[in-house]
Amino acid sequence: MAKVYWPYFDPEYENLSTRINPPSVSIDNTSCKECTLVKVDSMNKPGILLEVVQVLTDLDLTITKAYISSDGGWFMDVFHVTNQQGNKVTDSKTIDYIEKVLGPKGHASASQNTWPGKRVGVHSLGDHTSIEIIARDRPGLLSEVSAVLADLNFNVVAAEAWTHNRRIACVLYVNDNATSTAVDDPERLSTMEEQLNNVLRGCEQEDEKFARTSLSIGSTHVDRRLHQMLFADKDYEALTKLDDSVSPRLEAKITVEHCEEKGYSVINVSCEDRPKLMFDIVCTLTDMQYIVFHATISSSGSHASQEYFIRHKDGCTLDTEGEKERVVKCLEAAIHRRVSEGWSLELCAKDRVGLLSEVTRILREHGLSVSRAGVTTVGEQAVNVFYVRDASGNPVDVKTIEALRGEIGHSMMIDVKNKVPSRKWKEEGQVGTGGGWAKTSFFFGNLLEKLLP
Repeated sequence: MAKVYWPYFDPEYENLSTRINPPSVSIDNTSCKECTLVKVDSMNKPGILLEVVQVLTDLDLTITKAYISSDGGWFMDVFHVTNQQGNKVTDSKTIDYIEKVLGPKGHASASQNTWPGKRVGVHSLGDHTSIEIIARDRPGLLSEVSAVLADLNFNVVAAEAWTHNRRIACVLYVNDNATSTAVDDPERLSTMEEQLNNVLRGCEQEDEKFARTSLSIGSTHVDRRLHQMLFADKDYEALTKLDDSVSPRLEAKITVEHCEEKGYSVINVSCEDRPKLMFDIVCTLTDMQYIVFHATISSSGSHASQEYFIRHKDGCTLDTEGEKERVVKCLEAAIHRRVSEGWSLELCAKDRVGLLSEVTRILREHGLSVSRAGVTTVGEQAVNVFYVRDASGNPVDVKTIEALRGEIGHSMMIDVKNKVPSRKWKEEGQVGTGGGWAKTSFFFGNLLEKLLP
């Protein structure tokens, strides 16, 4: 790799510059007729681009265009964003939140420590205990895991699960059913670990990949943690054989070039646009220890074009074919991990111990496999979203979905949709919900409204 030498910056001078020139955030709703401009100026530091993109995507804002520049010691970004309805961001609580988090007092990130090699990792975080699982995916695995937790009186208050290339990564936040607090009893945690390990052992194959996870201490963003877990599991290596769940239309064209004049490697990504695409790419580049110095992001209709000028954190560029191929594979995996086509089920019910176990058991009994899942609890209300497919690999029969809706619908509200291939990423083929329940979706922004004064 070509070595690029960096100028020396005195740490004390950098701290002084930060105090003299604190980060500034500007929300502009007048310059553009169609979107809101979010402008961020601050001292440059590792990971700052990911922090900003993470805040915007957590609010379910769509980034239609972005211009990034962070050469030298200063970081300047402009993001064109819209809300979920495709309109400007005018909600005062959302604007105040962006200014607060990305402003002078918001740029603080906790350091993360990880211990690899454990099958099941458990740590306490606030009023919840976090469990991380990674294993070979198989039908009914999520049901078995949630059944173990229910039997031990652990209530799942939040969870996120992704499957990719026949691997599953899952992060669950649980608490004690009786006290609604984190579980810190070593004996009880040990029992849970042992039982979950027994479930995971049934997933192992003679392919040098085993069920395992990492124990992380801190507040790692859950989507980033899932990327990290699958990346560490080397799920990108299986991309030499196209995964059955990846539609050909989702293939991304990724190229790596060398900008000799400036000493950068240039990553070009061209693919179907989708929510959180920029976050997934920047997250992967950051975790691969690459620094983005300049970038241009644009969306035209259903198509996304993204260009990144990068170097490794040691100042090196990508020069060998092996390095370039690895980056391409890792970015392809990052783009595909979040994608789930087929039927999506959104269920709303009063939270209780065993709710996740009950729902996933019913899905398994109807021959459905969960390809992605999100579980959220707001107050006493639980919102579960599952993307399902036929466990045998065949298209899901509409009669199966209707039977499922009939069985679950008596105890909870359910919204069923079919995400069919579309050049515009729109959802079609919606099945009636019954009971007159209006369609609702859980977004981080909805939770923000409940939390902010």
